[in-house]
Amino acid sequence: MNRVLMKGNEALAEAAIRAGCKCFFAYPITPQTEIAAYLAKNMKTRDITFLQAESEIGAINMVLGASSTGVRTMTSSSSPGISLKTEGISYIAGSDLPCVIVNVQRAGPGLGGIQPSQSDYLQATKAIGHGDFQVLVYAPSSVQETVDMTFRAFEEADRYRMPAMILTDGFLGQMMEPVTFPEISPEKFEKPWACTGHRNERSCNLVNSLYLKPDELEQSLIKRAEKYETIKKECTDAEIYKCDDAELVIVAYGATSRVAKSAVNQAREKGIKVGLFRPKTLWPFPEKELNEACKSAKKVLDVEMSMGQMKDDIRLALNCRIPVEFFGRTGGNIPSPAEVLNMITKISEGSL
Repeated sequence: MNRVLMKGNEALAEAAIRAGCKCFFAYPITPQTEIAAYLAKNMKTRDITFLQAESEIGAINMVLGASSTGVRTMTSSSSPGISLKTEGISYIAGSDLPCVIVNVQRAGPGLGGIQPSQSDYLQATKAIGHGDFQVLVYAPSSVQETVDMTFRAFEEADRYRMPAMILTDGFLGQMMEPVTFPEISPEKFEKPWACTGHRNERSCNLVNSLYLKPDELEQSLIKRAEKYETIKKECTDAEIYKCDDAELVIVAYGATSRVAKSAVNQAREKGIKVGLFRPKTLWPFPEKELNEACKSAKKVLDVEMSMGQMKDDIRLALNCRIPVEFFGRTGGNIPSPAEVLNMITKISEGSL
């Protein structure tokens, strides 16, 4: 397998093609536009249907329609664009349809700025649309992992018949790194529910999220909640780095975890017992893995490019038994290893 140097957004688009994506619908917004540009450039030679919709709302409803026929379907946007898609995402989840949604996060709220951010954590994991539902959320920290998680997102969206989100950011989307594409054939899932025309050979399929009878809607929600409990047991993933004897554990995801790892290495050189816990899945949150990483921890430090949106999930996962501090930069600013190291030093010296 050859390694090639690619921008994060373009590597994600190439991975989607190789994972079997046949339909892509989107609307331009910085800093994710290279995904759409790459797929548009390749659509004629790679057997992809790409349509630039009139709006983000139009794009997500095109995803609903294409997914209902059983084909692998994807959309991408950046923060405010995802907000516009949330009604359609709820319809997709309520219809039990698989798809992949990419959010290359930018600073907010409002129009904010086009610089990197991680301020959509709560939206992705807690409030991606109205109603009782979740989406799978993957958080890569490198271009290679962006590729790997794109394959995984399509596979698990199909397996569990639900939307999957790749939560990246402007930092990862725009950076270039060497990447290898897996030499695998996409797993084939039987989709007897798909609306493909019955030709009088089977009963008519109906993809729908509308239930006018309360008891029927309630049963559909209960069944979906049971599926989510299964996913929580089967699909969590995390990296645990130098936590065996760590008295302080840093929790960081995505691009910020790269900064945090550098700070951990520098702190270890100074004799400070610190480790890194990096959730790769944000929903479901890897609670069991976090507790294992924090078995000797006296404190936890949450590091994000936000005002601390992951902090409550960390506290809940640890049952509030370990104090959780926070350090973050936001508004498009990226924390530096020196800033994180300074926080580690203050905590280890007891001055924080």
